[in-house]
Amino acid sequence: MEELKALAQQGNTHLTHWNDDVPVRSCNDLAAFSTAYEVAEHCFEMSTDRDQMYSIPVSPLYKAMESEAGIKFQMESADESIDLADLLSSYYRNGLDKSSTNINNKNMNEKNFDYLKDQVLYTGFGEALEGELRQNMEKQQPTFTLQHDAYYGDSRVSAALNFRKSDQSDLYFFNSYKVQLQKEGKEDNLEQTFYINRGSNITLKEAFNLMEGRSVNKDLTAKDGEVYNTWVQIDFKNSDAKGTFALNHYHENYGFDLEGVLAKHPIKELENPKYKEDLINSLKKGNLQSATFVKDKGEVKQYIEANPQFKTINIYDSNLKRLDTRQRNEQQESQGKSQSQSKASKKESAADDEAPADVQENKKRRKSQSM
Repeated sequence: MEELKALAQQGNTHLTHWNDDVPVRSCNDLAAFSTAYEVAEHCFEMSTDRDQMYSIPVSPLYKAMESEAGIKFQMESADESIDLADLLSSYYRNGLDKSSTNINNKNMNEKNFDYLKDQVLYTGFGEALEGELRQNMEKQQPTFTLQHDAYYGDSRVSAALNFRKSDQSDLYFFNSYKVQLQKEGKEDNLEQTFYINRGSNITLKEAFNLMEGRSVNKDLTAKDGEVYNTWVQIDFKNSDAKGTFALNHYHENYGFDLEGVLAKHPIKELENPKYKEDLINSLKKGNLQSATFVKDKGEVKQYIEANPQFKTINIYDSNLKRLDTRQRNEQQESQGKSQSQSKASKKESAADDEAPADVQENKKRRKSQSM
């Protein structure tokens, strides 16, 4: 009781526990949260098909323990432990202010809607689904799905957004979205399910890029709350029983340095810091990005994409035909020759500056005669 009281004074509203029968000896063994939504989200994310995480409120539990019902439960207990869930249920049945509960539930549902609305927006689905989202939440069904269509060039992307209601409250969660990619001229649709990751979701455009076979760089959050950076790519050779393809991850320790790889190619945009930053950010989002290649015969527009698996970039011509390794090597050699000539010219100029006056005069005279 004293631990619960101290937690309440610190601003904590809920504790979480697993669905096992192991007795808890101290509140220190449980995770505490300051808002009902935070604890509901935590329980939702930590629960699996086998193990369910539950929450219990701090203040009502404390009041129930010091009430007559708490004393009664303690006296009737056959051993030293008390089922606090039963105690709290008894306390609720015997006089909890229902009007206050209804007001709190209404405020919580509005906060739930605002949270989901922002989540849908920043995952790339815009604001058009807000009305349908509110209507479905008011129906209080266990699950519901929202539909959204988008077009990228000649490709149509249809997404089904899946929402599920918590088993312990009226709160809803944006669980996943399933994407169907229909390419012009092809009868078969490509399907993939993307799960919502707390902190940084794969957006709809990034999902399209992944389904096109490209890679996306993301900051993702692990179950323990740790944020890590990784390149993500769909493994089309590996899928589960539901047909969802596996995702390959290439972490920072894998050794793919996008900026270093780009520096090996004669790309004009790399000379301008702002254009360089935009180019790198676009590639990290999985886009097929246009770039200006400087060659002996002038400037050529080509397209590039990141390839973290092989620690390189893929290059395509203006017709989106991929260049082979020999052509890429020729471009790199061309840039290397250009850089070598530039360095040699600088060295020759520096040597001329350091030569004696009479030697410099003779060189100038020979250049004049040559001209």
